[in-house]
Amino acid sequence: MKKIATIIVSLSMVAVMAGCGAKAVDVKDAASSGKSKDTITIAWLPNESGADMKAAREEIGKVIETATGKKVEQKTTTDYTITVEALASGNADLAFVGPQAYVEANAKNKKVQPLVVPSGESGTLDDAVYYSWLNVRKGEEAAYKKDSSFVIDPIAGKKMSFVSNSSTSGFKVPSAGIVTYFSKIDKYKSLTGDDLLQGGKDKFFTEVLYGGTHQGSAVNLLTGKADVAAFCDTCVANYVELSSGTANKPGAVYKVKKGAAEPFNTLEGKEFSVISVTPVLNSPIAMNTGTLSAEDQKKLKDALTSDAVTNNPKVFLPKDSKDSGMFRQKTGKEKFLTVEDAWFNPVRELSK
Repeated sequence: MKKIATIIVSLSMVAVMAGCGAKAVDVKDAASSGKSKDTITIAWLPNESGADMKAAREEIGKVIETATGKKVEQKTTTDYTITVEALASGNADLAFVGPQAYVEANAKNKKVQPLVVPSGESGTLDDAVYYSWLNVRKGEEAAYKKDSSFVIDPIAGKKMSFVSNSSTSGFKVPSAGIVTYFSKIDKYKSLTGDDLLQGGKDKFFTEVLYGGTHQGSAVNLLTGKADVAAFCDTCVANYVELSSGTANKPGAVYKVKKGAAEPFNTLEGKEFSVISVTPVLNSPIAMNTGTLSAEDQKKLKDALTSDAVTNNPKVFLPKDSKDSGMFRQKTGKEKFLTVEDAWFNPVRELSK
């Protein structure tokens, strides 16, 4: 954890450069009252709401049903804010959300707490990270190289695509990294994250687009709507494959797979180059402890961290699996682990 916190807080762009004030939502506390209910609702961010993810969502649903004996209602969404609000308000009992979305939901309602997070390859929290990328179209990456290293200086004045301003790896982390890097340059010494939200003639970016999903941000890049795009490795892993270079390192080139599902189905063979890579804390399955009974909370923690789920090939996909999954393919000892709310403090620091 200490290693990850240091990485996140420093926000050093690998190989590129050496809060929410809403009122807390008052939700009746099911855990303390001991009350339970017959249905458990789980909400999904837009990234995991597509048709290609249906089997993966349903498998998590089956785990929940088996563990609790309750019916599971799946709630797909088209906007990050909808998922955050559903979890904070108690309209959803569970949600698989990014770290920033979790922090926002927790700020709205302290009864929102992490249930589990996927570990890293080691089976521990030491490497429980995924990666935020800044990307350009293949063939345009030379402009972002200085000597033998990639630099992000040329992104100023470009058309930029983010995911959502509630996305950790699709906005919060890359924008913080951009501010950290450019604020050391006199011309941009007063640059803030808010300056990156919109484009314009006198803005840092000439135009700013939001893909709504990581997939959508990648499509903005590949279709020429944006010059640079932020999205993460895990959210596009089902649609692209490494074409050259080293995975999750600047200079890596990825190509849209043959037969890729929507929204990449018309972009087969299109390539992009990664110019910046920053590690991000893994995303939690979060719970609303005000609507989920203490008994169900324990059952779910026990089930999700069990060997049965760890070894479930529909949850943690085997290496080289052709199926669509939410979590990185199993290359080591990946599993779900429990964490406390404080584990996400490095993400909270990004908003200060």
